[in-house]
Amino acid sequence: MIELLLQAERAMSVGLIDRADVLYTQIAEADPQNSIAVVGLARVALERGDEPGALELARRALTIDPENAAASRMVERLEEVLRYRDEVQPV
Repeated sequence: MIELLLQAERAMSVGLIDRADVLYTQIAEADPQNSIAVVGLARVALERGDEPGALELARRALTIDPENAAASRMVERLEEVLRYRDEVQPV
């Protein structure tokens, strides 16, 4: 699983969003409790301009692991941005 996460991170870092999406999805399907992969999917959604989808995924990651700092920061930031735009979705 670690190798797939590393591959997904490398793909994200060089802009291969579709490849990262495939890898993060593969990990999340194999291990639904992998909050790191779900945060990765949230990052993919952000790259694609889907802020509400990214927020939903980040919240899902926090449900899996309330201690996931990346998910927590993402939820806080996206809620603030979407609240500013009056688009925030209730939990």
